[in-house]
Amino acid sequence: MSKGGCYNISKNTVPLQLPITFLKPVKRNTITHEFDSGSQAEILSPQESDEHLSEASKLLQQGIQQQQAGELIVAIKSLQQSLGLFQAVGDLQKQAQVLSFLGLVTYSAGDYKGTISYCQQCMSLSEETSNLALQMQALSHLGNAYRHLNNHQKAIEFLEKCLKITQQLQDKRSQVAALNNLGLVYKASGNFTQAIEYQHQSLEIVRKLKDNWGEEQVLKNLGNAWYALNNYPKAIAYYEQCVVISRSLKNVRSTSQVLKNLGNACYALGDYAKAIKYYEDRLQLAKETQDKRSEEQSLGSLGVACEALGDYNKAITYYEERLQLARNIKDHRSEEQALASLKVACYALGDYAKAMQYQQETSPNS
Repeated sequence: MSKGGCYNISKNTVPLQLPITFLKPVKRNTITHEFDSGSQAEILSPQESDEHLSEASKLLQQGIQQQQAGELIVAIKSLQQSLGLFQAVGDLQKQAQVLSFLGLVTYSAGDYKGTISYCQQCMSLSEETSNLALQMQALSHLGNAYRHLNNHQKAIEFLEKCLKITQQLQDKRSQVAALNNLGLVYKASGNFTQAIEYQHQSLEIVRKLKDNWGEEQVLKNLGNAWYALNNYPKAIAYYEQCVVISRSLKNVRSTSQVLKNLGNACYALGDYAKAIKYYEDRLQLAKETQDKRSEEQSLGSLGVACEALGDYNKAITYYEERLQLARNIKDHRSEEQALASLKVACYALGDYAKAMQYQQETSPNS
């Protein structure tokens, strides 16, 4: 996980001086509860003279540090060991906390069934101990996991419960996450109008909080929802606001993604010149960051947009660059696509000899 993606947006502490939670965008535009690296010292309480409690707390802290370093598999192992020790001493509060963290780490690793298992256990314990903050986190992770498993009904059910608790706790930052994530579920289920409604509510709150990381994520999701509705002017409006923030945050991955979306939206509107501008911006960023995959995609998009303008010579230049890059990175699929594009562009120019040359270079198995 990128350190640049971390932004502290929750001051609610959980019992027993465990880490403060905050929200962070992770996979597929979700906003989730994360660990606060500034509060790791609070895990080790002075009163923990018991050897098991002390070791369990150290393992919990270790798991958090490993998760933040992107070492998800070892983080899960540390947290499981911590959980076992807290179970041995019968500490229900800390068991629930570790289970919530395990839910987050397995979610980050893409193990959504694991997330559901841990969070269901967390829910049972946090209901028993009346810990609303932990219930809120577990419900959030459950809703997000069920969305990825395409069980939209269950995802909505858990996220709506999560939203109610955020309102009950008057936790505005967690409301941003719940509303955004509900929007993602409704978009996934094809209800774009409801998705936009939830994400608009999320945007209003996140702007009042002056949270640029959260605003960037919500703006992107709103752009995606309008794009799915084929309302390209509205999609572009949100993407343009988003890319300004992502550049200011130096969020390279997000900037690249949104520039691609902007180019595609402009292309869909028939504004090929503007599409080329955004694709060129993405190409430059890809070269600066040595992101070969984005560079290859940008070259292909630029070729297509130049063809749409009737500028076949420039299209061929981009396709040839893409072909060379694809060969350098040994991407045979992109190589075949570049050769096919070159053949078509050369035919359009009437350069049949060159078209035949590219045809001969194409693999007979493609």
